[in-house]
Amino acid sequence: MTKKKAVVLLSGGVDSATTLFMAKEKGYECLPLIFDYGQRHKRELESAKKISDSAGCRHKVLKIELPWKGSALLNKKKKLPNNRSFKEIKKGIPSTYVPARNTIFLSFALSYAEAIGAYKIFIGANAVDFSGYPDCRPAFLKAFENVIRDGTRRGMEGKRIAIEAPLILKTKSQIIEEGERLKVPYEYTWSCYAGESSPCGNCDSCIIRKKGFEGAGIKDPLVE
Repeated sequence: MTKKKAVVLLSGGVDSATTLFMAKEKGYECLPLIFDYGQRHKRELESAKKISDSAGCRHKVLKIELPWKGSALLNKKKKLPNNRSFKEIKKGIPSTYVPARNTIFLSFALSYAEAIGAYKIFIGANAVDFSGYPDCRPAFLKAFENVIRDGTRRGMEGKRIAIEAPLILKTKSQIIEEGERLKVPYEYTWSCYAGESSPCGNCDSCIIRKKGFEGAGIKDPLVE
């Protein structure tokens, strides 16, 4: 029996890696889509490729440009938020927000899915332990499903392409516990915004990751 295809947005972080393995467990032929969008460092791209390979998937790396910048993740002259408390991280939208990033990524994923006959698009969006990005919320994903229904041939023909966000309401600890069960190779993942040889431990992403591993009672393989 031929497996149904699913496009999986894969960034190289904990959430997208866990999402990929969850999609595999559901029995989909997973086709990871990795974006080289001019981000601050390429470390996460190598992580994403390794994660895809370890899952036995055929990934695509799509290079796009966002020349207008607008984010500390695209402009090295902008300072990354550092040493903030978890309470501070969850308040407001930080400088690391990339304007309309998930809208752009999902649009490419949708085009890919429709072209190859995929039934699902998996995204590791999370609206619990996150940096307050507006395009990681359930309301946004629901709105994008309306775009799929009303703005694609598949949608007009009643052949649904659904967005799956299995982590949307999970804490980071719950995500890591699930990943541990699925044997996600977290040693390949990368979360740090700085992109050095080892995690900085001070940026928002590192702080959220640390909270997740500690809450799950699991040692982070990237931290000695």
